[in-house]
Amino acid sequence: MLPKSGTLLPVRRAKFSERDYASQIRQALRDELGGSRVAAKAIMRWTGASNRSARNWLNGAASPSGYHLLCLARESDAVLGAILSLSGRPELALSVDIRAVEIALARASGAIAVLRRQQARRRID
Repeated sequence: MLPKSGTLLPVRRAKFSERDYASQIRQALRDELGGSRVAAKAIMRWTGASNRSARNWLNGAASPSGYHLLCLARESDAVLGAILSLSGRPELALSVDIRAVEIALARASGAIAVLRRQQARRRID
């Protein structure tokens, strides 16, 4: 028999529980979609999950895993932010916020351009 001579590695424990995870995802989904039947249908459309699963995620009774979690993160900035926060990388959530601001600015810029064209037409008439 050989003696144990290897280095012991420290055990890293998650800083959150399964319940915390389900709660964070629930809150993110409710913040973005609300808690209605329409919200469950949107989740079903995004993920292909069943109505029961979608309702359980909205109620915090269960949490999505793997493929469904990635589908939710693809469609929901709130879920992506929750994932980044739970994974200990909240600074990366800032990039999600920056992207949202860029989109809002592009929409506002387009609206301003439309209003300017309308104003120019009124001057001509």
